[in-house]
Amino acid sequence: MVRSLLLAVVLLGWLGAPSLQAADSPPNILFFMSDDQRNDTLGCAGHPIVKTPQLDRLAENGVRFENAFVSHSICWVSRMTLLTGLTARSFGRTDRPDSAKPEVSKVLYPDRLHKAGYRTGFYGKWHTKFPEDFKPEDHFDEFEAIHRNPYLKEQADGTMRHETELIGDRAEAFLDKQPSDKPFCLTLWFNAAHAEDRDKEPGSGHYPWTKATDGMYEDVAMPEPKLNDPAIFENHPDFLKTSINRERYFWRWDTPEKYETNLRAYFRLLTGIDNVVGRVVKKLEEQGLADNTIIVYIGDNGYFMGNRGFAGKWLHYDESLRVPLIIYDPRQPKEDRGRVLSELAVNFDLTPTFLDWAGLKIPKSYQGKSLKPLLEGSSEKWRNDFFCEHVTLAPKITWEGVRGKRYKYARYFDQEPVYEFFHDLNSDPDELVNLAESPEYAELLEKYRKRCDKLVKKYGGPLGPIEDRVSTLYPREKREQVNKKKRQ
Repeated sequence: MVRSLLLAVVLLGWLGAPSLQAADSPPNILFFMSDDQRNDTLGCAGHPIVKTPQLDRLAENGVRFENAFVSHSICWVSRMTLLTGLTARSFGRTDRPDSAKPEVSKVLYPDRLHKAGYRTGFYGKWHTKFPEDFKPEDHFDEFEAIHRNPYLKEQADGTMRHETELIGDRAEAFLDKQPSDKPFCLTLWFNAAHAEDRDKEPGSGHYPWTKATDGMYEDVAMPEPKLNDPAIFENHPDFLKTSINRERYFWRWDTPEKYETNLRAYFRLLTGIDNVVGRVVKKLEEQGLADNTIIVYIGDNGYFMGNRGFAGKWLHYDESLRVPLIIYDPRQPKEDRGRVLSELAVNFDLTPTFLDWAGLKIPKSYQGKSLKPLLEGSSEKWRNDFFCEHVTLAPKITWEGVRGKRYKYARYFDQEPVYEFFHDLNSDPDELVNLAESPEYAELLEKYRKRCDKLVKKYGGPLGPIEDRVSTLYPREKREQVNKKKRQ
C-alpha cells in the first residue's frame, strides 16, 4: 500500500514537471505493451481486485478506450501488426499467414521515426516471425530482446532478476542517456502476464511474479470465472470443446485450487507491470522529459482466464479480442483529460498514430486510422466495424470475421462445412446465443458475410486449402489434420 501511494505521489509530481525540451519539439513516445491482458483487468476499468494505481492515474489524466481490440489474438501476430500497421492477412505469406513477407519490413514505425530524427529503443519480448535474415537490432538505435522464458534471469553477480524489472532497468538507462535536443520513441513490451507454458502442473509456477508483489492478494477471495456455468461450455460445437482452449484450461483453471492460485499470481504480474510503469514515469520527471512525452499502454491480446471453460485467447469472443488501451498526452488541455472513449479502436491504429504525432506522412499501406483526431476531441466520422481473424493454424480454430458496434460475425473456415457465429451484442453482450441459423437474422447474416468477403479481398484474399499452409506452431497436429484429409 505504501509503495503504491509513493508511486502515485511521484506520478502527481511528474504531471506538472518542467521540461528541458523545447515546447514546439516533436513529442516523445513511450510505448508499453502487456501480454495476455484482458480489457477489464485494470482498476480504472472497474476491476474490483487488481491494483494498477499508476495506469489508473494515466487514465485519469489521459484517455482510456473502452472498446479497444486487436485484429488477431495471439502474441507475435499482434506485435507484427503494431510494427507494420498491417493485419496478418496482409503482412503474412500464403504458406505461413502468420509470418511476414520480406517487403513489409520496409514500413516499420521505428524506421520511419528514426529517419525523422527520433532516437529509438526497444526492450522486452520481441517474439515475431520476420524472414530469417531480418535483424531487429538494425531497426532501433538500442535494442535488447529479453526473452520470455524463464521469467527469472540470472545476473552476472548470481542474483535473479525478473523480466518485468529488467525492462524497467533498461528503460531507465535509456532515459538517463537521452539528449534534451532530440525526441525519442521507447518501446517496452512485457512478457507479463503470459503464463509459463512449459509448466503444466498445479501451483504458482505458471505465473512467476516480481518480488515487489510477494504476498499481494493472498487474503482476497477470488471470484469464480464469469460465464462459469457448465452449460455454456457444452453449448459450443465439438471442435471448440476439443480445441487448445480446452486443453490448456486443464493446465491452470479446472479446479478451485488451481484457479485461485494462478489468478492471484496472474494479478501479481499485472501489478508488477504497473510498478515498472511508475518507475519509468519517475525517470521521465527526473530527466525533464515528462511534459513532452506521450505514454501509450495496450495489451497484445485478451485472455479467457477460465471464462466459458476456456484458457488462452485465439477465439472470436470479446474476451480474446478486447484489450486495455490508455493514452496520456501531457499537452492536452485539462478539460479534455479523463475521458473514456467508446469508438472502436484497433491495435493497427497505433502505428499511424505514432507517425501522426511526429508530423510524418502515413504510408498508404497502413490499414489503421490515426487516433490523434479522437484524442483531440474531433467529431469526425469513425469506423463502424473492423476485420478480425486467427490464422496461425492452431488446430481447429482458424477463423475470420467482422466485429461491429452491435453485431459480430465469425466463420471458422477450416471446418467442413464452414462453421459460422453471429451475435447481437446489444441483446447478448456475453455472446452466448449464436444467431447464425436463426431465420429472423438471415438477411442481416448475409450482409455480414458479404462485408467479411469484402474485407478479406481488401486485405489479401482468401487463404488456400489447409494442405497448402504450413504450421510452425503446431506441426504434429497439422500433420495429423492433413493426413486425415488425405485418407478421406
